[in-house]
Amino acid sequence: MTVFWILTGLLTALAGLLVLGGARRGVGGESTGMADLARRELDELDRLKTRGLLNPEAWAAARAEAGRRWLTGRPDVVSASPRSSDPRAVLVGLVVAGTCALGLYVLTGAPGQADQPFQRRVDQWAANLESLEPPQLAAVVARVVRDHPDDHQALVMLGTARFEAGDPIGAASAFRRALEIRPEDAQSWARLGESLVRAQEGVVGGDAEAAFREALKRDPGQLGARYFLGEAALARGDREAVRTLWEPLIAALDPADPRRIDLEARLPLAGAGAAR
Repeated sequence: MTVFWILTGLLTALAGLLVLGGARRGVGGESTGMADLARRELDELDRLKTRGLLNPEAWAAARAEAGRRWLTGRPDVVSASPRSSDPRAVLVGLVVAGTCALGLYVLTGAPGQADQPFQRRVDQWAANLESLEPPQLAAVVARVVRDHPDDHQALVMLGTARFEAGDPIGAASAFRRALEIRPEDAQSWARLGESLVRAQEGVVGGDAEAAFREALKRDPGQLGARYFLGEAALARGDREAVRTLWEPLIAALDPADPRRIDLEARLPLAGAGAAR
């Protein structure tokens, strides 16, 4: 906590210095730049006179015209000069803002409360599994897997939790590890394929298709694998493969199921695409 307050003070001081420095540059920067331009213009007129390209009358007239243009074009040069009270006003504003922020934190925050280690939070989550969100459940199961790396069921649960938490790449990693232990697990092959599809934003790539085929080889009743393999065949325009894969899936769904209605409606489209 002491380190936190030291860093907060240093950052506040740095912010104040940056604001004060920016204010000074904003007030005096433009007039200084205009003065440099005027000086360069007058120097150039002097060089032209020295080289004999301007006679004394033309040189005097040009200098007078340059001075007149600069003065008439900068009516605010005098009024833009910084007042001696401006830096103090900015500094007072910074102190007031910092004090208000500190007071608000003291009233609404918990400055004396120590940070809670992540593992302690995982302990609390493990004691109340029913109310956990998917990321919290994934953290709990990950610790179980760390302690028992060969626990097939824990790895499957980890993959499922990561999938639900929106981490398809982590889910695929967990399912791959589970399949190294039990390669005959058709469900894990199907879940691996689904994770890869989600990681590729809905595209059934080569790795996902291979995982779904492994799932069907071990269990032809893996309806999810049938669906995604049908999607891949549909993208290729393979009418017969789509029918072979989706007809058992359609037969397994209730006639009133919206998913069955959608699949039945898409089968003629697949045939039409192949016919073209």
